[in-house]
Amino acid sequence: MTQKLTAVKVADGVYWVGAIDWEIRNFHGYLTSRGTTYNAFLIMAEKVTLIDAVKGPFFEELMARISSVIDPSKIDYIVSNHSEMDHSGCLPEVAAAVRPEKIFASQQGLKALGEHFHEGLDVVGVQDGQVLDLGNDKLSFFETRMCHWPDSMVSYLHGPEVLFSQDAFGMHLASAERFDDELDDRPMARELAKYYANILMPLAAPIKKALAKLTGSGLAFKLICPDHGPIWRSHFPRVLELYQRWAGSFRTRKAVVVYDTMWQSTRKMAEAIRDGLSSGGAKAVVMPLDSSHRSDVATEVLEAGALLVGSPTINNQMFPTVADVMCYLQGLRPAGLIGAAFGSYGWSGESTKLLSAALDAMKVEQVAEPVRVKYIPTAEDMEACRELGATVARRLAQAYPDRA
Repeated sequence: MTQKLTAVKVADGVYWVGAIDWEIRNFHGYLTSRGTTYNAFLIMAEKVTLIDAVKGPFFEELMARISSVIDPSKIDYIVSNHSEMDHSGCLPEVAAAVRPEKIFASQQGLKALGEHFHEGLDVVGVQDGQVLDLGNDKLSFFETRMCHWPDSMVSYLHGPEVLFSQDAFGMHLASAERFDDELDDRPMARELAKYYANILMPLAAPIKKALAKLTGSGLAFKLICPDHGPIWRSHFPRVLELYQRWAGSFRTRKAVVVYDTMWQSTRKMAEAIRDGLSSGGAKAVVMPLDSSHRSDVATEVLEAGALLVGSPTINNQMFPTVADVMCYLQGLRPAGLIGAAFGSYGWSGESTKLLSAALDAMKVEQVAEPVRVKYIPTAEDMEACRELGATVARRLAQAYPDRA
């Protein structure tokens, strides 16, 4: 027997009508180990309004949930807060089924939807701060450009004081529960940080601007409804606080040691560096890349004060998994890190030079010359690695004396 898909009431006149993706494990390079949701919301005002669509394959799920509340043909307006395909993928099919009076998007969203669907949709561009009359309620639009696409905007429903925040304040977490206070705090906190680290980290300046706009608007928020993950009804003050903290590149005395190894020499070096870090009072997080995903590395780097990267040399290059992580982290642009490179080699030994250049490109302040070991580390080599860790620990203690 097929399970009946129903909407979930989230506020007076507001229903969640989205889709749950239990199976997805890769979101453009980001490991979504707990799946995700594609959240869409139905406003049952005099002008019935759908906020966002869902990813293309989930069209039927969206329509089934809408149909549990109202005949979809009675929807008057559709609002597209963000044109990325996990929110707009089935928008043409929804528009064809609903035949709304109007589809609204930001000015940049108008352009993006046209480029996605090649003028197949009739979309009205709205201005920052514009208010849409829904008859017995009002919906205000606020541009949040580059949070995280140029078209991004949020919508605010005045009556129940609900913010539809598109990708802001979201996380990739599939669950049968719809609200933050129905879920375990620890995995939820981890997935919130992981989402910010892997998607929003390079966008600190526009995020600060968007936060200032929203917190300075004078609007009250009873609910924050993101496009992924749970709806915030109990913990959203903490979420706002965390976004302010992360956008300010908050750093601690944590050092992330990332490496891969061929014949265990680089692993031994990493362990000695960890020993030096721990002995110096720093929190060391060691991440061997045969068992650590790039997106988990980025999550650990989010509040770390230091990044140390190690690689053997293979074919005159750094190890492929290490190159992958460095490319990924460089794109995320973590600010304010100190760090160092280390590695082992048999013949030519270019890996540490390449790692040092990669750290320079990331604007990581390197506190020491790279530690290089030929073949198997000696006792003196291991002591040099411990001293490297201790040097980083001292610098972290000087920079962040009051932070663990």
